[in-house]
Amino acid sequence: MPGISVKVVIAGKHPAPQWLAMDAALKHCAARIGIWQWAGKSEGVEPDVVMACCGDVPMLETLAAVSILREHLPELKIRVVKVVDLMKLQQQTEPHGLSDTEFDELFTRDKPVIFAFHAYPWLIHRLTYRRTNHENIHVRGYKEEGTITTAFDMTVLNDLDRFHLVMDTIDRLPQTGDKGIRLKQQLKEKLIERKQYIDRHGEDMPEIRNWKWGV
Repeated sequence: MPGISVKVVIAGKHPAPQWLAMDAALKHCAARIGIWQWAGKSEGVEPDVVMACCGDVPMLETLAAVSILREHLPELKIRVVKVVDLMKLQQQTEPHGLSDTEFDELFTRDKPVIFAFHAYPWLIHRLTYRRTNHENIHVRGYKEEGTITTAFDMTVLNDLDRFHLVMDTIDRLPQTGDKGIRLKQQLKEKLIERKQYIDRHGEDMPEIRNWKWGV
């Protein structure tokens, strides 16, 4: 009807960190996909693993996972790829799609890709099934698990949390050896510890709630 205006406000449920300065954010959003050099540890060289993410919570958990890997397995060469527009994952023949060369420059031709996604994992596999490296893309996303619980517990129930992402990385990088095995065991124990904390206090552990990028 004439004279009616509709305004929509879209907001998350929780405070969210701002990872980029405004100029960098504008450039990244315009490109719709890109490597975050400051977060990774592979500038100028081929990475051992690509940590990719799409969505605000997956981005937070990916960066937290990267911080754990950089602290405990500093020899690893990690590339962080942030996806804004999922259609970039498609072939160049589709709208917004990347060429195979551009895709390989981001995700490599043969390295493991740990992809944290804010929805159903099968969508990423469908978008990338014709890519050279599609068999090495391992996606963590929504599995319809969870109920009324803490924010971090929801990610754990769907295996999308930082600890599972690190363990996924170790499983695909045998060169991490005994250090990787020990770290994986520590993270399994941490998952038990955080669940016990939630049961006692009804909220996530302070080291989870208050985590900040500090690498």
